Amino acid sequence: MTKNRRKEALKGIIKALHDGATVEQMKSQFGDLLASCSPLEIAQIEEELIKEGMPAEEIRALCDVHLAAFQDALKSTHLDLDASHPIWILMEEHNLLLKNAIAVQELTKQLFGFDTLDEAKPQWDSLKKKVSRFRESENHYLREENVLFPYLEKHGITQPPKIMWAEHDEIRAIEKQLYTLIESPNQADHRKFVSQLDNISLALAEKLASHFQKENNILFPSGLRVIAAEEWSQIRQEFNEIGYSFFTPKPFIAETPQPKEPEVSKIMEKLVQFETGTLSHEVLQGIFNTLPVDITFVDKDDKVQFYSESGGRIFVRTKAVIGRT
Repeated sequence: MTKNRRKEALKGIIKALHDGATVEQMKSQFGDLLASCSPLEIAQIEEELIKEGMPAEEIRALCDVHLAAFQDALKSTHLDLDASHPIWILMEEHNLLLKNAIAVQELTKQLFGFDTLDEAKPQWDSLKKKVSRFRESENHYLREENVLFPYLEKHGITQPPKIMWAEHDEIRAIEKQLYTLIESPNQADHRKFVSQLDNISLALAEKLASHFQKENNILFPSGLRVIAAEEWSQIRQEFNEIGYSFFTPKPFIAETPQPKEPEVSKIMEKLVQFETGTLSHEVLQGIFNTLPVDITFVDKDDKVQFYSESGGRIFVRTKAVIGRT
């Protein structure tokens, strides 16, 4: 399908919505269009339609169809994984985050039906609660950035994680705008405030939908192809160290070899000789971990070689960052 035909198809969907078609009726038609071009191209076509004179309100009517189609696409993405697998956890969080974003959008639209936030107290309280879930979701991105991405890079997949990390920062920037609005609502001009909230919540929902689709369909399958089965156990352990917010995943079950008695030579290898004395590996580790500071050692090649595991760390660190620039 050529770009002109895609543009005409998009016009047809918008016209149908204007004439009274429901989101549910147009969702599959938009899904077919989405399959033939990227979300970015659809956004570009929408911009062209506005420049050609189509009212922005007409384009905006398409947004609900966007989100419904994206949500269906995320749900339909299926990877045969156990619910304890790190990728399954990330994908489930994608579903929950997008569902939350759409709920924020729906609640925001309801605010247009009131003159003040006081009149809309139940909706406003519910909206604030759902927005707070985005704050809680930060560890989702930290797990990807500090655990999954380093493993992908280790296996030669370097560019996609960089792109996804950049999109994480874009998501954070939109969320920051949302938090600012929620914390300081413009009570003097209710309609203007709700319009701003509507624009930002929609931008966040669409960004999340587009981003999650890329990760689910490109990044995660790539990771499953290159990361060895035994590495996923370590990844899950490092996920656990960072923590979760939306739900507590079931334990990761992996075979663990029976421990053997340490040989004397191995014990000696764990002793570190200094000019002023000798410390065992365990004691040295304990010293680093009880110091009231974070310690990270980066070598002359700008690669992380060591970090301490003291309680209450300021910066997130996982073993996956070792050797990473």
